[in-house]
Amino acid sequence: MLNQADITATIKSIPWFLELSTESRQRLSEIAQIQSFEKGEVIFSEGEQHSFIYVILDGQVCIESFVPGRGSLPIFTAESLDVIGWSSLTPVVRQKTGTARVIERTTVLSFNADELMALCESDCELGFIIMRRLANIVASRMLNHRLHLLGLISCQDKKS
Repeated sequence: MLNQADITATIKSIPWFLELSTESRQRLSEIAQIQSFEKGEVIFSEGEQHSFIYVILDGQVCIESFVPGRGSLPIFTAESLDVIGWSSLTPVVRQKTGTARVIERTTVLSFNADELMALCESDCELGFIIMRRLANIVASRMLNHRLHLLGLISCQDKKS
């Protein structure tokens, strides 16, 4: 089990948090936990309201989306330093946009979304950096998802 100093060192090593002050990183470490998931485990499911956001430290997680008539399709493979569960930080749409299934044993740094939002609101520097990073993740995932959907449509058109 990692102690608080280990969690603080882990946070300090993650590029997502490099711009934060020492004080902000310390506050983050106070609400962070290290968790592990085994191959095949589902971390969260599409459509559910899940209260955590995760930074993958090692391992792989497949993000899947259900497509009627096609079943669950992989849309993204998250690896070391990727962030999953980000929709927990979106105040209006807190439902998960996909299912996160562990491909290989995965260790994550997890944050309770409500605690992280409260911290973001009380520490403007931390809040700005977290939300700017979150916006970049959402934009890149939307582009990835769009390209994936266009590929599916293209394949469907070729079959017709």
